[in-house]
Amino acid sequence: MKVLPTEPAARAAVRQGVSVSVATGLYGISFGALSVAAGVGLGPTMALSLLMFSGGSQFALIGVIGAAGTPVAAVATATLLGLRNTLYGAVVSPLLQVRGWRRVAAAQVTIDESTAVAVAQPDHATSRIGFWVTGIGVYVLWNAFVLLGALAGDALGDPRAWGLDAAAAAAFLALVWPRLAPRRAQVVAALAVVATAVLIPFVPPGIPVLAAAAVAIVVGLVAPTTPGDPFAEDVPIDEASADSPENESDREPAR
Repeated sequence: MKVLPTEPAARAAVRQGVSVSVATGLYGISFGALSVAAGVGLGPTMALSLLMFSGGSQFALIGVIGAAGTPVAAVATATLLGLRNTLYGAVVSPLLQVRGWRRVAAAQVTIDESTAVAVAQPDHATSRIGFWVTGIGVYVLWNAFVLLGALAGDALGDPRAWGLDAAAAAAFLALVWPRLAPRRAQVVAALAVVATAVLIPFVPPGIPVLAAAAVAIVVGLVAPTTPGDPFAEDVPIDEASADSPENESDREPAR
């Protein structure tokens, strides 16, 4: 049996995806302007954004180039930061269960934002909605605003002074906050924040994010999640929910 998402849950997932897409997309102005200022032309800037599509890696690459670093160092730094998307893939793959060209498309839009929205949903069906709305929304808006930032260039001034990075962070906090009710989640979050705050002054941008992920992984290995967490069990959420009387109305008719 397959459980269909309830209409309110689906609407909530769409709202979250759109909100995060707008907040993150606006930040693309910064990348476009900074990339051109670093000496990367309009064409390479857009190719980088469309193909790499990983904000942290993109900013890291142009940061190295802007500081007169070698292309090898720039690519190596961007690749290192992009490794976190591999971890995200392991998280969202069981939720999406896609194959063929859809799997390729999902890999392209598996980023911080789409993963965060997907895992914030109550079941697999709404997770898929949240993932695709967010992934496609961020891809379209991010690249549109990257183009705007690259074209406007000096007319925008310093885009970092606009606080768009804070808007993206606030959108993430709004997603994460409801999941911090359990004491265990609060401990993991606190440890991740401490690790990030300690590393920020000493390491390149993006590395603290990897450190925070490592903290969560270590906690998960040392103290596995109890069987109440739907995203921690091997049994698909849809199947587990289908056996619940609360979801009788959401089942597809048997054929």
